[in-house]
Amino acid sequence: MYWILFIGIALASWLVQANLKNKFEKYSKIPIDGGLTGRDIAVKMLHDNGIYDVEVVSTSGSLTDHYNPANKTVNLSEDVYGTCSVAAAAVAAHECGHAVQHAHAYAPLKMRSSLVPVISFASNWMMWVLLIGMFTLNVFPQIMLFGIILFAATTLFSFITLPVEIDASRRAVKWLSEAGVTNNRNYGAAVSALRSAAYTYVVAALGSLATLLYYVMIFLGRRD
Repeated sequence: MYWILFIGIALASWLVQANLKNKFEKYSKIPIDGGLTGRDIAVKMLHDNGIYDVEVVSTSGSLTDHYNPANKTVNLSEDVYGTCSVAAAAVAAHECGHAVQHAHAYAPLKMRSSLVPVISFASNWMMWVLLIGMFTLNVFPQIMLFGIILFAATTLFSFITLPVEIDASRRAVKWLSEAGVTNNRNYGAAVSALRSAAYTYVVAALGSLATLLYYVMIFLGRRD
């Protein structure tokens, strides 16, 4: 039963990632009016929201776009930074949505940021702790319990991430429409691209929860 669940989640994750990649490639071929690149979109959205202390920079890789609240930078992948397309506009606006959240002290973002040091520690050690805990479960169950607590922290982080990402997309599509960047011809494509990106976080959160429950069942001695 557990293997069926894990395989199902892994398959869903692959399908969502493939769908996201296909849509990004498709919408990357649809230009937006005005010739604005991803960088132009990001700068404009930041300034329209009264934000002038956030830098927009290019980062290597594909779909590596992110906002870094520590140094206040919107990091856009090369495919987004210098490209004029619906996909680039949607991604750039989404990442700027996080910058707007930061400027407005959006509570879920603050909570997620406060958990980063804990998650960094948990991510580095939890699998080792869980592995040792499974081998010593009947002798030192506390080790396994500690590993479960660490994994639970990462699962909580995944679920806190959901409203942060959904809200950033909401801010993005709202601004894209109000600023006249998108129109009746391409607004739907921008929404579709951001919705596909959101699905990846949903699947990741559900996968983390399923794995956590699996470890809990092992700890309780109920593994079939």
